[in-house]
Amino acid sequence: MLGSRLRGVRLRVMRSHFTAACLPFFCGVVACHVSAGDWPAWRGPKADGSTTETAFPTHWSPTNQIRWRVDLPDRGNSTPIVVGGKVFITQAVEKDGRRFVAAYDRQNGQLLWEKGTVFEGKEETHEDNPYAAGSPVSDGERVVASFGSAGVMAFGMDGRELWRRDLGPQQHQWGHAASPVLLGDRVFVYHGPGPGTRVVAFDKRDGKILWEKPLPEPVPTERTDGFKGRLPGVIGSFSTPLAVRWDGREEVILSLPESLVSVSAETGSELWRSGGLNPLVYTSPFLAGQTVIAMGGFSGSTVAVRVGGTGDVTSSHRVWREERSRKNRLGSAVVKDDTLYVFNMDGFLECVDLRTGEQLWEERLNGPGAADASWSSLTLAGDRLYTVNRSGDTFIVRASRKFEVIATNTVAEPSNSSLAMSDGELFLRTWKGLWCISDKGRLAAVSGVSR
Repeated sequence: MLGSRLRGVRLRVMRSHFTAACLPFFCGVVACHVSAGDWPAWRGPKADGSTTETAFPTHWSPTNQIRWRVDLPDRGNSTPIVVGGKVFITQAVEKDGRRFVAAYDRQNGQLLWEKGTVFEGKEETHEDNPYAAGSPVSDGERVVASFGSAGVMAFGMDGRELWRRDLGPQQHQWGHAASPVLLGDRVFVYHGPGPGTRVVAFDKRDGKILWEKPLPEPVPTERTDGFKGRLPGVIGSFSTPLAVRWDGREEVILSLPESLVSVSAETGSELWRSGGLNPLVYTSPFLAGQTVIAMGGFSGSTVAVRVGGTGDVTSSHRVWREERSRKNRLGSAVVKDDTLYVFNMDGFLECVDLRTGEQLWEERLNGPGAADASWSSLTLAGDRLYTVNRSGDTFIVRASRKFEVIATNTVAEPSNSSLAMSDGELFLRTWKGLWCISDKGRLAAVSGVSR
């Protein structure tokens, strides 16, 4: 057991107080017509990986506690969303350039519709990051998806196309992964990384562009993340924005190379920024009470920043910053009470004191599959953490200051996705299929493959 040893960590505590209680003037991410049991967006209804439900399966196998499974036509990394009795995923079929949203009946996995576009251009991506990696988002009346160079599209719940917009090429050697987010009548899309990186606000009803905020990526010659030496060769953010209402103000918060930045949801003008992130960012920021948590990727740093500031808040609102020499954080974290949990890419689950940033424990999660590494973000139900590794093994761990594995289950298919949790059921997307894991028992498997 690694316990509380800190390997290669330097911690700077800038303020000793941390408030984890949720305040009444914060509103969640998707103000919409979704029901309490829906999972309408990447990282769920509050964009923090948590659900208020607690009754989910704890034991399953490829043939046990599986309500249904449907084959998928190609690889994919996006996480499902669940809204209004339907399960939605984004999907690409690389051989014919198709990128689309597919809708399934949540009761039996039947394919209801798939709608999208064909992209005939060339677009780079990482070999393990298939196109259409961002999850869709829904307010219960429409579904919006961002397909990188192939544009942004919105559909009615029946599959009818409502609008589409072309934002131009998205160019980065590792591709695109950010999901769109909704707040009120606006949908926000981070179009990046690479040349022309920006965040764009659309009217969700007709796709009208309300504003665009350019986000130039830094190209410094010296490191600013606390380590010696020159910057690594890859710079960029693949992070999904966080759209929130806070104390009467609507803002869009972005984890960017070297900075956590907030812009006005109404105008796109910058509200505040805090330094402290490293040049490569994968994870999505999220709120824990009054504080935004943001994490970097390779050799990543973590910052905790109180919301509500103006201008450069690095000194005034940054609660703590953790500097690291070896962690690679691709999956996003969750918070339970005064502890933070993150499943690092190397297969180690970490527990951190949310008030100070001090590591409490770190343990490797070993499953029956060959791959220990993970691209999955954690989800939280009650006092149980759920996370998936690249072999399709799901770990259920107690959210506690004492390490405890509750169960390890597998579907024995590779996965780079995270779980969606809805009405007591788990939805998992692998590179081969879409699974509904349920204590309600097994129905007949759906035959056939998405077209």
